[in-house]
Amino acid sequence: MTTTPSTHNEESRVRAEELDDKFYSFAKLDQYTFKQRLIIRLAGFLLHWLVRAICATVRFEIIGGENHTESEPLVYCFWHNRIPTATYFWRRRGIVVMSSQSFDSEYIARFIQRFGYGTAKGSSTRGARAGLIQMIRAVRAGKSAAFTVDGPRGPIYEAKPGALLLAAKANAAILPFSISLDRCWRLPSWDRIEIPKPFARAVVVIGERMYVRNGNDDAELERFQQMLEEVRDRGEALIRSHS
Repeated sequence: MTTTPSTHNEESRVRAEELDDKFYSFAKLDQYTFKQRLIIRLAGFLLHWLVRAICATVRFEIIGGENHTESEPLVYCFWHNRIPTATYFWRRRGIVVMSSQSFDSEYIARFIQRFGYGTAKGSSTRGARAGLIQMIRAVRAGKSAAFTVDGPRGPIYEAKPGALLLAAKANAAILPFSISLDRCWRLPSWDRIEIPKPFARAVVVIGERMYVRNGNDDAELERFQQMLEEVRDRGEALIRSHS
């Protein structure tokens, strides 16, 4: 059977629509109680509007903007405690992030999706591995992805190899970045997650791209850790110099 260009284009369009439905639509909540479903919907809505309202007042300064282009899928990598500001800064780009199968993750996923992100969910039996496989497929299909490299439970500022595996399997470049704030609230979580105060100043440092060979090499992980520390330290130094 011969495949014509029009047939190939139609198949590509159908696959793109399937990805959009899978990653960018809210998950069904059938497994939760009525009260849990209400909390998930309300929390996702309120978090979105809270972060949107605060971050709209933040003054962003970008360092290393020349390192970022959207000509190819990227794996954006950053520290877990920068999630609120990073979510706002990179909004509306269709970036896919990993989300686990849990009550807390459901409203976080909806909060993120309202900013134009997609979520790849791990299954209840295969966990993060299933989510990583979905992200690999998404990046291969032309979507960019994002990883909080020390998440979801730390230790803080200690990079894990998941992003390297994704980049290697999907043949995509890693883009490390960090966002530093001159004024913020820090929540009592393991990573002291940072929420900017209104009219805060934010320095966004975007590092050089990193290309990965196999994603399971100690030298690559060490280099990855060093790159992430460098962009964080540079941002922190710039914030201190302006204070």
